[in-house]
Amino acid sequence: MKSDIEIARECKLEKIKQVATGIGIPREEVLNYGKYIAKIPVELINDDKVKQSNLILVTAITPTKAGIGKTTVSIGLALGLCKIGKKAIAALREPSLGPCFGMKGGAAGGGYAQVLPMENINLHFTGDFHAITSAHNMITALLDNYIYQNRKTQPGLKEILWKRVIDINDRGLRKIITGLGGSANGIPYETGFDITPASEIMAILCLATSLDDLRRRIENILLGYKYDGSPLTVKDLGVAGAITVLLKDAINPNLVQTTENTAAFVHGGPFANIAHGCNSILATKMAMTYGDYVITEAGFGADLGAEKFFNIKCRKAGLTPKLTIIVATAQGLKMHGGVDVSKIKEPDMDGLIKGFENLDKHINNMRSFGQNVMVAFNRYSFDTDKEVDAIAAHCKDMNVGFVVNDAFAKGGEGAVALANMVVDEIENNPSKPLQFTYSDEDSIKTKIEKVAYNLYGAGNVSFSEKSLKMLSHIDELGVNNYPVCIAKTQYSFSADPKAYGVAKGFDFKINDIVINNGAEFIVAIAGEIMRMPGLPKVPQANFIDIVDGHIEGLS
Repeated sequence: MKSDIEIARECKLEKIKQVATGIGIPREEVLNYGKYIAKIPVELINDDKVKQSNLILVTAITPTKAGIGKTTVSIGLALGLCKIGKKAIAALREPSLGPCFGMKGGAAGGGYAQVLPMENINLHFTGDFHAITSAHNMITALLDNYIYQNRKTQPGLKEILWKRVIDINDRGLRKIITGLGGSANGIPYETGFDITPASEIMAILCLATSLDDLRRRIENILLGYKYDGSPLTVKDLGVAGAITVLLKDAINPNLVQTTENTAAFVHGGPFANIAHGCNSILATKMAMTYGDYVITEAGFGADLGAEKFFNIKCRKAGLTPKLTIIVATAQGLKMHGGVDVSKIKEPDMDGLIKGFENLDKHINNMRSFGQNVMVAFNRYSFDTDKEVDAIAAHCKDMNVGFVVNDAFAKGGEGAVALANMVVDEIENNPSKPLQFTYSDEDSIKTKIEKVAYNLYGAGNVSFSEKSLKMLSHIDELGVNNYPVCIAKTQYSFSADPKAYGVAKGFDFKINDIVINNGAEFIVAIAGEIMRMPGLPKVPQANFIDIVDGHIEGLS
């Protein structure tokens, strides 16, 4: 089969204004970024239409390094729904340069289920990531200047919380010292870099409901503590307006098209293992304004992306999905059944069946939110009929719908069966009202424990001295009403990336807690998870090049 990039190049793209008018967006409202990409003003969101649309969440079993294919299923389902005559739009996250040049090479779907133009989407796109990086680091520069200019009139800050970000995997920047070389270069202090998807500005952009809300949240960002114990925020610096100006274009959702010229919104890109892992509320609501069916995805496995989608995004945005789809592969199930990663492409019925436990845990977790669940199976050429039949039979026993997704190889035609089942489930058995894992009134400690015990399967939750100190700060600030965003490995229900399958009775250690006062959630960092990833031994950048004017290696 042809590569993703070869398929993408063969697709004849429509002008983006034609795509926009095809779903009802007025031509004059389309803000072109070239011929095939546009931004759509947030003012076009219609909350009455949002309430009438059918929102569908795509999530997955615990991922493996072999991949699962949530984005391909999300785009494929949108194509399949359009194929059967429904008005469907996908709402997805933007790829980060870090994984594109590190592990993945691209994140725009695959095969005949892609969003296009994939080279632009995977690279600089409309500059949203750069705007977020600039806004974040502008705050850092202004904070450093505030400390420097006031060094002789006040004692400075007792603790600085705000770091820097860059959209590159660079382990050497995790911990640094700035201000070296004499007093003219600032005040020396220890700091570091996170990757841009982990920036609080990214979370704020994805959770803001308007430009005014964006500014309000930026003002509330907690930068550090003064010696008297009082907090210092962006509002205290008086620069929220300037930071908002840097984001005035980035806040508008990006409109692109699929391999079959249907509309898709791609906006925002937080990682689900270190952030909340969902595209922007504004992009989802924009898609729901113009689509009868909207398909969105949440990053990594359902224990990460879907949990945060419900407990953070849906809680704050008032969204309620009609259906949740869990994506599974035979490779993934076999790995969670104890099969060595080098052998997961080989037939192994025992390993496959043992891996069902991981799928079942995710199904039951999603049901705990009141969701009706179905399973979409991404089939590979080496999967046997016997394996597929076994998964289908197990799903029947679990009373969940099962369908093979063939959109990768066949586009919308390969997702017609999936689309028909989705429509039938939504019409006849839609999800119940959302039931959150915890209430707003629970303490942050209790919220973390409820997620760890009820969704991960922890036997104990322990807190480091540093995290206990932060819990005290949370009490002092009066922000126990915020939801929690747990940062942990994506490869396990636990904080141990090698505990495949369904880890049980483990100690879940919270090593640190970060107050994202502007994003209005609390980040709890578990295990050895890094907010600045490193590059693999052979990064994907080794294979990315321009050959005869064409980009290679992005998928």
